[in-house]
Amino acid sequence: MGFVLSDELLGAFAPILVYWVYSGIYVGLSSLESYRLHSKVEEEEKNLVSKSNVVKGVLLQQFIQAIVAILLFTVTGSDAESSTQQSSILVLAGQCVIAMLVLDTWQYFMHRYMHHNKFLYKHIHSQHHRLVVPYAYGALYNHPIEGLILDTIGGALSFLISGMSPRTSIFFFSFATIKTVDDHCGLCLPGNVFHILFKNNTAYHDVHHQLYGNKFNFSQPFFVMWDRILGTYMPYSLEKRKDGGFEARPTKQVRD
Repeated sequence: MGFVLSDELLGAFAPILVYWVYSGIYVGLSSLESYRLHSKVEEEEKNLVSKSNVVKGVLLQQFIQAIVAILLFTVTGSDAESSTQQSSILVLAGQCVIAMLVLDTWQYFMHRYMHHNKFLYKHIHSQHHRLVVPYAYGALYNHPIEGLILDTIGGALSFLISGMSPRTSIFFFSFATIKTVDDHCGLCLPGNVFHILFKNNTAYHDVHHQLYGNKFNFSQPFFVMWDRILGTYMPYSLEKRKDGGFEARPTKQVRD
């Protein structure tokens, strides 16, 4: 018999594979200057961390996430048990929506707090903002403590509260990974389905990475509801730059 990966192992490692494959696609597309939010010159001049250190930081976070995921699956039950539970499409969809809302809620409030707490911002969250000009494979470049709090614990809560099985989590967290990478890709490509379906997209998050948007657009990775409800939404418009490409510009001043 051939070797078969369990749902638990796939749930832990599939999102990691998806991250690097999807990021690689955007690396190949990064030369399309007419669709970039920042030029390559800006990327080199403004970013405060080398790409090799970004890769190392992401791999460290993914290693921690994989370990936590395996432990979580071990504690909550085996794939053999979950495979015996037949769920309807409606139930699976409901679990995914709940997981999206839980993840968004957790990340919004933790993310916002890391910006407003000077100690946490200086020593932890500022590491992610070394990427003033975000790019795809830098999506998970965070301080290890931030990665644990925002992404790993947030993912664990969404998994537990939604009640999804390890098999369902393979698809949900792979989708969440793709969405997160897309939000940091720095490209506004025509026909991008994420830009059509979600207000929380590449340009929306790019605003947050700029100095003028540092206290706005905290929501990630799916919806913008908490920003709108709590007054941290910064409206913007996409304008053509003189050197080609686009730029997300605020359409009005918003007081913090």
